[in-house]
Amino acid sequence: MLKFPRTIRLDPSDTFVFERAAEPGEWAVSGAFVFWNRDLARLGPKQRVALRSGFLGIDSLGWSTLAIVTEATEAERQAMVARLASQLLEKFGAPDAEAARHAAEEEIAFAASLCEHPPQTLLAVQRSVDNGEIRERFRTLKPRAGAADGDRLHAHASAFTFHEVEGEDEPAEEVDLLGLIRTDAGTNRT
Repeated sequence: MLKFPRTIRLDPSDTFVFERAAEPGEWAVSGAFVFWNRDLARLGPKQRVALRSGFLGIDSLGWSTLAIVTEATEAERQAMVARLASQLLEKFGAPDAEAARHAAEEEIAFAASLCEHPPQTLLAVQRSVDNGEIRERFRTLKPRAGAADGDRLHAHASAFTFHEVEGEDEPAEEVDLLGLIRTDAGTNRT
């Protein structure tokens, strides 16, 4: 059985931190290609969040903060490639169907390489830009073991631990969720 990432939504935050949130359960790819050849300094706040920490759902082209390792069949892999190739041709200006399919095959293969973990493992991405180059770090989130001497109510106060998958140690980036809500609310006023 093959394994690929799917989008997952543990809470509603993706619906307000991204311009478009992926639907839960979509097959996902890294999505860094969305930002290639773009002026990153001109990205809006929600686009910057997607650049920093989003997985791209291949059906909706929406973003998800987390992805989950999921088993898939070869037929599902082929459908993923076909759908992503179609998106690359229609939405991202791939020069022809062959080039789009080749790029989709590469993106799907890279997504599969992130899933060398047991099914149901959560994945997170952190991107940074260094000298105009996008760098990605991937982490797994695993349930935190409860403390032997802790009480049952607070044993899982911090539900997950992060485990480095790939990349260099960098300082953690923080996102001001309340600030994004205020910004979003301010832009919706007429």
